[in-house]
Amino acid sequence: MNGFFECEGAKLHWWRWGNGPKVLLAFHGFGQHGQYYSPFARALADTHTIWSFDMFFHGHSVWPDPRKPLSREFWHRMMGSFLKQNSIDRFEMSGYSMGGKFVLATLEMMAPKIDRLILIAPDGIRTSFWYSMATYPSWSRNFFRNLVEKPEPLYKLMHNLERYRLMDKGILRFADWHMSNPEKRMKVYNSWTVFSPLRFNMRHIADLIKNNHINLEMYLGRYDKIMTPQGMQRLLRYLKDYKLEVLNTGHSGLIDLVAHQLYEQKRGKYSDENTRSNR
Repeated sequence: MNGFFECEGAKLHWWRWGNGPKVLLAFHGFGQHGQYYSPFARALADTHTIWSFDMFFHGHSVWPDPRKPLSREFWHRMMGSFLKQNSIDRFEMSGYSMGGKFVLATLEMMAPKIDRLILIAPDGIRTSFWYSMATYPSWSRNFFRNLVEKPEPLYKLMHNLERYRLMDKGILRFADWHMSNPEKRMKVYNSWTVFSPLRFNMRHIADLIKNNHINLEMYLGRYDKIMTPQGMQRLLRYLKDYKLEVLNTGHSGLIDLVAHQLYEQKRGKYSDENTRSNR
């Protein structure tokens, strides 16, 4: 199933799979849409009802004014209304890459209702220099807006950095893909600027996780040069109880592998329970 949820002029498109008693809210990465989480449906459909959202500027969701940033207060109102309308009291969340920001924003508001977080190479824990430059101050926003229309200087800079081994080839390919045409560059610019208020204090986030006994699972790619274990320490250094797995993939292959991991975990759990019941 799929449909829309509207709040104060914004339209959030959702996809829903499964009929399990547990609820999982899923937030995809940049350049994707909600259906990228369909591997989770195959892995968890019998235990979970999965709601996966198209984020604004992606899929069918609509943000009414690209000049207006998405405030945390508005996101809290929107998600609160969505949960109330769908009679969701307790839930789990997963966020991949950019989707990590929306997991953390929802966590700030509803930590007492959350049982589990599945973070997959999440953005929002470490803010990059380029993200900060693209959103603050106003002169830098104008600079990045100009790159949408005339990206050649950026391409030249990136290729020179790669030539002298100052930029990883994987990051260069990632940038090339997401900046390859005007439509993609505008999506980058709008996502950077509209989502700019979604910035978080990691000590506060850690306190919410600990104080509400939320199970945290984090999955990273061994060959991912964008979201690294070192960057995740901004959050993890404040926590003791969490699960961290580094999988043999880069940034883009993670959702499928994590879905497989979750399926194997579930199957192993059922096998253990059956073994105990047969003793």
